[in-house]
Amino acid sequence: MKKDFLSIADLTADDLNRLIGEAERLKALKKEGAEHALLQGRSLAMIFEKASTRTRLSFEVGMTDLGGHALFLNPHDMQLGRGEEIRDTARVLARYVDAVMIRAYHHEVIEEFARYTAVPVINGLSDKLHPCQVLADILTIRERFGSLEGLRLAWIGDGNNVCNSLLLSSALTGMEIAVASPRGYQPKDAVVEQARSAGAKISIGHDPAAAVADADILYTDIWVSMGDEAERAARLRAFAGYTITTELIQRASPDAVVMHCLPAHRGEEITDEAIESPQSIVWDQAENRLHAQKALLVDLIGTGGRE
Repeated sequence: MKKDFLSIADLTADDLNRLIGEAERLKALKKEGAEHALLQGRSLAMIFEKASTRTRLSFEVGMTDLGGHALFLNPHDMQLGRGEEIRDTARVLARYVDAVMIRAYHHEVIEEFARYTAVPVINGLSDKLHPCQVLADILTIRERFGSLEGLRLAWIGDGNNVCNSLLLSSALTGMEIAVASPRGYQPKDAVVEQARSAGAKISIGHDPAAAVADADILYTDIWVSMGDEAERAARLRAFAGYTITTELIQRASPDAVVMHCLPAHRGEEITDEAIESPQSIVWDQAENRLHAQKALLVDLIGTGGRE
């Protein structure tokens, strides 16, 4: 039976630990320059409704590292862009490739694709969730702290898709998450309830200073995501006071780190000084998209064998 990766909640705690361990192994092999062509002859179709830098590069380079091949597909260059139904494209792609990664505006598109295709589907980002990002985040935090159990992460800003996936991950990692968002921009109640029902430790509020108190990790994302451009002026007004600054970092634990999933709008959700500070682990976080997703690809479409 095929496995999909549409949400971090698709994993158990054991699944997550196994994937992170494999990501660490694959990262070490790449650093050593050791061959690890575990997906020789396998192909990944990548459908991008939204622009991408890290998602496209990490999956494309990852498949190359693993001995496979990645195909970039723009819906405007496919029959999907001319009205072909998702279920028809989904069935056809399964006859050609071993897995499909989709970056879509609407989460329902990815769910429908997964229902109708016979190969694994990976959520490369949707309006609701960004599980691949959080897989890399967990790898990055574990590298820095050794364990996530008992850590406190402060999310400052928009309760968006990355925030949703972090909340869902809390039940798997034992990490407490404190969210500070303006009214009207908090994470969706349904996601918060799903996370809490699974055992997540979550607090939702509006005060950034309260959220970062004793925090080990300060995390933010852009305030105006793709598709929200018409709301830019209103969002900038609403998020005034939610910028991660050096002053806000100083309210956290002495060894606190700063994370951002990128791209960053410096001077809005984070200052230049904060993202360039010694506490920033943003570039490790970006690199780990590659290693975490390679582990995911091997798990979903590889043999799982060792070299």
